[in-house]
Amino acid sequence: MKRIIIAILALVSISATAQTNKTETTGKFEEVFGYLSSFYVDDFNGSKITDAAIVAMLKELDPHTYLIPKEDVNESNDRINGSFVGVGIQFQIIEDTLTVINTIEGGPCEKVGVKAGDKIVRVNDENIAGIGLQTNGVRERLLGEKNSLVVLGISRKGEKSLLEFDVRRDNIPLYSVASSYMATETTGYIKVTTFARTTPEELTAAIMDLKAQGMKNLILDLQGNGGGLLSVAKFMADEFLSDDKLIVYSEGRSQPRSDLNADDRDGRGNPYHDKPKGSFEKGKLVVLIDESSASASEIVSGSLQDWDRALIIGRRSFGKGLVQRPFQLSDGSEIRITIARYFTPSGRFIQKPYEEGIDAYQDDYLNRYENGEMMHRDSIKFPDSLQFQTLKLKRTVYGGGGIMPDVFVPLDTNELSPLYRTIARKGLVNTFTFAYVDKNRDALKAKYPTFNDFKSNFNVEEGVMEEFWSLAKTEVVEFIAEEYETSIKLIQTLIKARIAANLFDSSKFYPIYNEQENEIFIRALEVIEGKMISDLGLDY
Repeated sequence: MKRIIIAILALVSISATAQTNKTETTGKFEEVFGYLSSFYVDDFNGSKITDAAIVAMLKELDPHTYLIPKEDVNESNDRINGSFVGVGIQFQIIEDTLTVINTIEGGPCEKVGVKAGDKIVRVNDENIAGIGLQTNGVRERLLGEKNSLVVLGISRKGEKSLLEFDVRRDNIPLYSVASSYMATETTGYIKVTTFARTTPEELTAAIMDLKAQGMKNLILDLQGNGGGLLSVAKFMADEFLSDDKLIVYSEGRSQPRSDLNADDRDGRGNPYHDKPKGSFEKGKLVVLIDESSASASEIVSGSLQDWDRALIIGRRSFGKGLVQRPFQLSDGSEIRITIARYFTPSGRFIQKPYEEGIDAYQDDYLNRYENGEMMHRDSIKFPDSLQFQTLKLKRTVYGGGGIMPDVFVPLDTNELSPLYRTIARKGLVNTFTFAYVDKNRDALKAKYPTFNDFKSNFNVEEGVMEEFWSLAKTEVVEFIAEEYETSIKLIQTLIKARIAANLFDSSKFYPIYNEQENEIFIRALEVIEGKMISDLGLDY
């Protein structure tokens, strides 16, 4: 009874405070809006200026409290939920024509026989070829209600007439495990791109598959992973930590401290699955991060580093240590409000400073580059107040602006010539490789029936490069021999990796790119196959 009375008194206090704030703040806004409605010289869109006012207001808080317009809410939630309703294709608009790059396995288009290389020129009764179609126009036409019918008119090489396919829209998974494979006989590799609701099942399946192939060590790649669901970050860390170790804790002005521990699978005692232990609690573990690894990625890498379970390799992560909660607004839009700060098990708060405003916050990448941090570890200065110790080996780790890796790998810019930057900006590798595979698919499949055949035996020879430069010239790319020599290895690697992704599936990009160009992966493989982890005494 005492607890109930305290709770009621607390609610009354919050209500009174909210009422006072409403009188002092929202009342003022209503006054201004009323005057505009009555006296402004022209008609105006009230909803538009209200959204603008909200956006401006939120900028005064922190960079991660923001408004999502109602037209963008579904797409935002799709990424979190790990699925959407559509027809199940990966596509690219080539020469003003919607072209199928790949069909999603088990999706509606694959089931009715749509193939990679098909050109979708009609949707229902509407011609969509040669009309300046944009990506958002594709989504408007192909996404829809589950089980609703869409008729696709397809032009296919070798077919004289247009083919029609009746496709019923269905749930399409958005995979967060982009690739998993055995990098060596004993070391597995898993690339995770986001923390979505489907990630636990995908990650567990990938680990089990690699263990069946003989995996003893694991490289977990979180480079470029901007985060996602906190509960999924907790799940991922739990897969690697034993017992009931603390993974992360959070607290805020209106939220008391909340601890998330291993073995408490969703923070409320409800298990994600029936396994009593994580799927990789023993074995050498390396986590890859870079300057774009944020939020949930930092929770995972920070907890594993604090418990001396994994070695972190790469560059200092983004630095997002704030927890958001979504709130639905009456018009269908959504506001995501920072409700707490999170801390790693050693007590590190890894949020980078944002007191100088959003513009300065967004310029952080550029500042890191210009200060030399991307190339030299010594350029990164941490005050003594941000030093912490790991919980087992008492190694020094840092807070106050991202996760600092145990092994620093500088950004390699030696191959990034102005010529390459032009090629990348125009997306020419993607355009070329799709057209190349589309033209040569049958011959390539006959010569390289498996991915391993392709990886071992296919080379980007002079004839392929001549075709590539023929395309580049049509895009007014000036060939500069010196810059070409600087970037040729990178360009050839990307062409081979993208051909593999188009010929087999998108996950096959990584085995080729990692071994040739991913310096963080190459260093990680050296470390995990060597003695550093055992010499340090990490928990494996």
